[in-house]
Amino acid sequence: MAKPASRQELVDYAKRQLGYPVLEINVADEQIEDLVDDAIQVYQNRHMDGVELMYLKYKIDQNFLDSIRARGDDKVIGITTTTTTANITGVGTTGVGISTYRFEETQNFIQVPDAVIGIEKVWKLDNRAISTNMFSVNYQLFLNEIYWFSSTELLNYTMTKRYLEDIDFILHPDKQIRFNRRQNRLYLDTDAGSLQVDDYIIIQCYRTLDPNEFTKVYDDVFLKRYFTALLKKQWGANMMKFKGVKLPGGVEMNGREIYQDGVNELQALEEKMNNEYELPPMDMIG
Repeated sequence: MAKPASRQELVDYAKRQLGYPVLEINVADEQIEDLVDDAIQVYQNRHMDGVELMYLKYKIDQNFLDSIRARGDDKVIGITTTTTTANITGVGTTGVGISTYRFEETQNFIQVPDAVIGIEKVWKLDNRAISTNMFSVNYQLFLNEIYWFSSTELLNYTMTKRYLEDIDFILHPDKQIRFNRRQNRLYLDTDAGSLQVDDYIIIQCYRTLDPNEFTKVYDDVFLKRYFTALLKKQWGANMMKFKGVKLPGGVEMNGREIYQDGVNELQALEEKMNNEYELPPMDMIG
């Protein structure tokens, strides 16, 4: 069907685009499965419709705090100690001695789901003085000033609110984070004293779309064309091994041309991806 909604329908669609069943597509089923995985991986990693913006909530527990605050002598699960030695000149009675170096690594990371491919920001829900709770400066300012529209100007309110936000940013700066996708680890490089049990951490991240759950992914124009080009390239690579072999009637296989057509189509699609389908890069001021 022209609108594939499953993995097999995507494969059948690409084969028809290459001439099946009029022509025999000489690609093994194992190779086709690999190509489907490659095409979906490229789609999820680079296409703006292959991911969704998510906000994940993580609750701090005592085990997590213990692992962050632990030291090597605390015998807490999650602490990693590495010891190394080196010969140092001028140490000891003989002029050469062995020094031991000990490094400790705490488990200051959160294991995130495998579908998360990027994390933009992390913040903590709390009851700071400048927040949205009933006894905050922000709430009282709104209650006492904005309720009476004739008593103040929006400019004054905006400037005051911005001033309070600047104070809040200075006193509570953004958390320093590191994310390693291959480990699925979100590292929190922050003071453990700022975290308490039952606090919530909000993680702003991008998560890949599972095509088996969101079947419209298989019908995406880019994915269909990209997978078809991959299949054509693989078909040509397989046929190049029979170069010079003549079939009945004097027909000679030309796998090189099929392969090169696939390469050219892939290059054109990747350029189109860079110009039209990728998410724009984040602004950087430096």
